[in-house]
Amino acid sequence: MLHNDIKIVEEPRYKTKPDWLRVKLPMGEEYKKVREIVSTHKLHTICESGSCPNMGECWGAGTATYMILGNICTRSCGFCNVATGRPLPVDLKEPERVAESVRLMNVKHCVITSVNRDDLKDGGSIIWVETINAIRRVSPETKFETLIPDFMGSWENLQRIIDAHPDIISHNTETVRRLTKQVRVQAKYDRSLEVLQRLKEAGMKTKSGIMLGLGETEQEIYETMDDLRAVGCDVLTMGQYLQPSPKHLPVVEFIHPEVFAKYKVIGLEKGFRYVESGPMVRSSYHAEKHIF
Repeated sequence: MLHNDIKIVEEPRYKTKPDWLRVKLPMGEEYKKVREIVSTHKLHTICESGSCPNMGECWGAGTATYMILGNICTRSCGFCNVATGRPLPVDLKEPERVAESVRLMNVKHCVITSVNRDDLKDGGSIIWVETINAIRRVSPETKFETLIPDFMGSWENLQRIIDAHPDIISHNTETVRRLTKQVRVQAKYDRSLEVLQRLKEAGMKTKSGIMLGLGETEQEIYETMDDLRAVGCDVLTMGQYLQPSPKHLPVVEFIHPEVFAKYKVIGLEKGFRYVESGPMVRSSYHAEKHIF
């Protein structure tokens, strides 16, 4: 098998942040342009709210991942830096503002995600659809990915997203089965798999992502890959978990880049069409490459 040819450095588990996790500081004219547009249109991005380490690179390239339905989440996941609490009322003008920023930035491929809105009967799915449709009206050539929540298993709400037919729909399992209750307090591993299965059965191109370094074993990673392939998941992203603050879950291990390279090869052997695997990889990293 291909992965047997990859030399893995045999070293003890890394407990302190290694030098391969250095992040480029945001800079450059395109980065400034994107920040100005995001600020002017009062938009939220997961780049900022989630403290994404790739913000400088992505914004410098003139792209951003939009986070709709506000910046306060109804869930309290142990890994996530987005604020938790009681969200503000839905902003009905948000879809048009997002669409206008896509037009101004001349975005060729955009990613839309959202906080969880378990406080809403529709889970925010109506605003999701309105945002997709607004972008299509003003920028019909733009391709996009929707990184959606599980809508608490409300398949009526999920169907709204399917009917809007984005180019690819992503839903993250985030971690292995054993750690789900600890990492994603209000989520369920099997419910996430069912979301992805229903998407695939409806003919959608699907994608999911997991974080490494939370205490999972190598065998559990392979089992998660197999679970995702069993429901037809097309694209997998794998990245290093980084603790956003002292109140979040600690990093158990920093995974060596060569180990990520091994996992990429194995993922491709298991049948994923694309695998993005590396310490700095996040759900929307290189998303434009995942359209097929």
